[in-house]
Amino acid sequence: MKFDEFLKSLSKIKNIPLPAESSHFKMVPPFRRELLKLQSEAIKQAKHAGVVALFYPNKEEQTKFVLILRNTYNGVHSAQIGFPGGKLEPQDKSLQHAAIRETFEEIGVPMHEIKILRELSQVYIPPSNFYVFPFLGIVYHPPVFKKQEDEVKAVIEVDLQDFLDNNMLITRKVKTSYSVAVEVPAFLLNGHVVWGATAMMLSEIKDLIRQIV
Repeated sequence: MKFDEFLKSLSKIKNIPLPAESSHFKMVPPFRRELLKLQSEAIKQAKHAGVVALFYPNKEEQTKFVLILRNTYNGVHSAQIGFPGGKLEPQDKSLQHAAIRETFEEIGVPMHEIKILRELSQVYIPPSNFYVFPFLGIVYHPPVFKKQEDEVKAVIEVDLQDFLDNNMLITRKVKTSYSVAVEVPAFLLNGHVVWGATAMMLSEIKDLIRQIV
């Protein structure tokens, strides 16, 4: 989809009610649905983080958004696909500021070039005890990505049309943080299997965009 067409459609997105759990639950295994209902107390003690689902045009004016592949390290999110973003720090004015700051640090997009259109539904991540606040943002021109070498292994540029294709929805057996292999719904994007919290956020974004394009 051409980016100028996408921008015209985005003018409607602020007024659409967020689908939240109805979208999130499409991308979680059945046992996780039950766990989510029991996590209200854990969320009160969770650390907060902000991430950005950042859309932009490529050089051919086609609409893309960016994901990152995290480096391998000793942690629960090692070698996983996610949105750029990170933990709320004391110097951050807000979760939105944290999301934009971390996006700049991780992939090099200048903070002043990122326009946030709206906040999306929050997602709690039990293994790391993070409550993640996603934001939908845009950049009006093709970004020049510069990855943070110690955090980011690869920058993944996903075509909007591919993302909206239902053939990109798959089921895969993955090893969870609890060392148990389970069948999970996932997105197959640029050859990468995207599941868990990132897939839940992507599901809401997809459902929102489907209503406006």
